[in-house]
Amino acid sequence: MPFTSQEITDAGKVGLDLYLKNEPIDQIAVERPWLKRLSKNKLTAPGAKQYIVEQLRVRYQSNFQWFNGAQVVTYNRRQSIEPAQYPWRSAHDGFALDEDRLIQNGISVDEGGPGGKATDSELIMLTNLLKEQSEILRLGFQEKFSLALHQDGTSSVDAITGRDALVSLAPTSGVVGGIDRAANPYWRNFAQTGLTTTTTTGTILDVMEIAWRACVRNGGRPNHVEVGGDFLDGFRNFMFKSFGQVNYEGVQERTIEGGTKELTFHGVPLTWNPEFDDLQDLTGAATSWKKRCYFNNMTHIKLRPIEGQDMLTRKPPRAYDKYEWYWGVTWRGALTQNRSNAQSVVAIA
Repeated sequence: MPFTSQEITDAGKVGLDLYLKNEPIDQIAVERPWLKRLSKNKLTAPGAKQYIVEQLRVRYQSNFQWFNGAQVVTYNRRQSIEPAQYPWRSAHDGFALDEDRLIQNGISVDEGGPGGKATDSELIMLTNLLKEQSEILRLGFQEKFSLALHQDGTSSVDAITGRDALVSLAPTSGVVGGIDRAANPYWRNFAQTGLTTTTTTGTILDVMEIAWRACVRNGGRPNHVEVGGDFLDGFRNFMFKSFGQVNYEGVQERTIEGGTKELTFHGVPLTWNPEFDDLQDLTGAATSWKKRCYFNNMTHIKLRPIEGQDMLTRKPPRAYDKYEWYWGVTWRGALTQNRSNAQSVVAIA
């Protein structure tokens, strides 16, 4: 016996909800470390007309004075807070199944039937079809959303502002969160390119130390260091060739194992992000993504989905002129930061 149209719609929605619940966006494997790290500490935002706002303390306006005896002192009115405003954005992905495809998979549909009469075989076929569609919907959404969270938001007027804008390679210009970086030095991250990795004269370690101290001075210790493949190779080779040594302790026979277990800087692991290869192919950036290293203090960068809008499943009604059913996922929110000078980015030549 066939399914009714409503049963098809409800089954798709239930299947998608169940799949996203069991395979949620914040359980992403290590191949998408930026999205994984952001999802770990995401913070919902209340609904807003246009912007998600971060309140910044940008000045002290101290009225400090020395005085003696009954000397007159003065008082002032202080305005220390400025808002950083990030426009929230909407993302969508969805899939459709038409009646012919359902029939090809052994699934019949009867618009006017009583419902509840589908065979076990039809139930299994529909479940398997919807499971596959739900899985590739999640994976496809994850792929595109993750890439967008790295970029500067200029690929589309409706795109989210990502890390390439928040932690910029050109931090003395541009407007981020409604604040002009040219006029406000406090709103600039540290950035330097052209680091060298030659054994005797390489600058990579010196500049990384400077970048690290810039973060610590302004906002605390970085807790997430993310690198491209070329930077990882350059750093590893520089460290091994400059400081490595071999001590066989007089043993004639030995086992030699290749590979590097872990590279760290100030105790924080250097996390290789394979998406940087894809980003370079996608953007053709002048400073290659593969050569970059980001020092991020995740206390000051947050993924801010609007409350109730974080991976919301949808089941739009079937169009009157198409024998086709639709299901989708939407997300609304922004990527925000409240301390730019706690972040750094460097890149090798």
